[in-house]
Amino acid sequence: MLLPALPIGFGLVAVSALAAVVARRTALPPSILLVLVGLGLGFVPGLPRIDLRPDLVLSLLLPPLLYTSGVGMSWRGFKDNLWPILLMAVGCVLFTAFVVATFVHHVLGLSWAVGFVLGAVVSPPDAVAPMAIARRFPLPKRILIILEGEGLVNDATALILFSFALAAVMGGGGMDVFAAIERFFAVVFGEIAWGLLVGWGGLVLRRWSGDPSVEMVLALLMPFAAFWVPESLGGSGVLATVVAGLYVSWNGPRFISPATRLQGFFVWGLTVYLIESVIFLLTGLQAPAILDHLDPAEWQRVLIAALYVSATVIAVRFVWVFAYSYLPGLVWPPLRRRRSFPSWQSVFILGFTGIRGVVSLAAVLSIPLMTGAGPFPERGLLLLVTFWVILVTLVGQGFTFAWVAQKLGLVDAGRREAEADKRREIAARVASIDAALQRLDTLEGAVLSPDAVAQLRRRHNDRRAYFMAACKDIVSGEAVLSSTNLELRFLDAERSAVAKLYSDGALGDEARRRIERELDLDESRIRHAAESGATIQV
Repeated sequence: MLLPALPIGFGLVAVSALAAVVARRTALPPSILLVLVGLGLGFVPGLPRIDLRPDLVLSLLLPPLLYTSGVGMSWRGFKDNLWPILLMAVGCVLFTAFVVATFVHHVLGLSWAVGFVLGAVVSPPDAVAPMAIARRFPLPKRILIILEGEGLVNDATALILFSFALAAVMGGGGMDVFAAIERFFAVVFGEIAWGLLVGWGGLVLRRWSGDPSVEMVLALLMPFAAFWVPESLGGSGVLATVVAGLYVSWNGPRFISPATRLQGFFVWGLTVYLIESVIFLLTGLQAPAILDHLDPAEWQRVLIAALYVSATVIAVRFVWVFAYSYLPGLVWPPLRRRRSFPSWQSVFILGFTGIRGVVSLAAVLSIPLMTGAGPFPERGLLLLVTFWVILVTLVGQGFTFAWVAQKLGLVDAGRREAEADKRREIAARVASIDAALQRLDTLEGAVLSPDAVAQLRRRHNDRRAYFMAACKDIVSGEAVLSSTNLELRFLDAERSAVAKLYSDGALGDEARRRIERELDLDESRIRHAAESGATIQV
């Protein structure tokens, strides 16, 4: 008997929260721990079987993640690194799919169409898992931008290719390459146009509403509006959602009010945290369901296929990134003299971070049981090989990522880059405070009383001194931390006094809530300023 969806959803969220606590205590990557927990729970006798619905992942869970990644990504960084992002998100995906299809066709005897189905499924690195691991370390910013940009776009390439290959298997014929290319570009340009329309229209509606709560509702609806319409018309919806997020990233400051931004940080942060946690947990829970589709007589053949395909997708990514990074300069020496090429350490980490995840799992689970001529060929093999590739890349490469990044010296390079960025950030803060003080000089004696002017000048001078101290002591952050601790102690004293007055009956409920809100906002401001004044520590 199937349990109701609500208790199952509650259980998934509860387990995700507990696993996050364990991950924080043990310093394990939460994404990997959640997959392993799900893998273990899937085989516990008596627990209900939870089968992942592909449409749930692709239509309900994936759009908010893609949209928030687009909003959070630097539009300038995306534009400046568009060529390497496209080479990874389009070129590497197509190259990986072709190599995998060729391998399984010649070695395992699968048809070309079925081979391309598997190739399309395992070709795209995940949009969530690589960044969930990479962002835990201060890597150079360009590496993170390329990885994030690739994750935003490559799903569209893979899902479009998957639909072409699946249609070829279902129809019993071959793939029409020219028709596929024509449809690919039609989908790409159509989704870009729709994403821009959703991004522009959503921002206009949010500005017209003038209510932060209404704006947040409209913001939560935008990724689904961008995703569902292209998907229903035969596209993937991925590219449109990413484009809508990038448009909001670039134009949002002109349309979104400060009150809405403050609410948005909390709402989107909680939404993304819950979705990512549940996705990783569900990935591990699918192991029993996938094993059910496997014929016991096929174990040896499937295991060999899983090992070889996993090695193939990992090796092909290294070949691709090193080839496009250095081969043009070797073939054409003038190009080598005109531009600088990336370090081999940066190229290696890009090749190493090819972690597969939930999109591959959702795609392979969406393969139908039957075709027009009978059962879908080798469906059990495709399911298990895909799940094995996800485990090998997510757990194997995910666990060793920190060690590899340290050995390559990229963590130290990222820390130095972060310190330089932090100095520029603090300099900008000081410049903005100086501009405010200059504006105050022009207003003095006009509309403000001398006491108000003195109070404002004192507060801004204190903020300026705070950030100047942070800039001088940016490596250790001691000046910032000591000041922060002192201010937080003052707030604790105020809270204790307010609590005593309330318990003695000298303060009403509404007044207590107003004071507590002001103190909470002050604490949030202090902690945020401390994070801004201190550099990244590892």
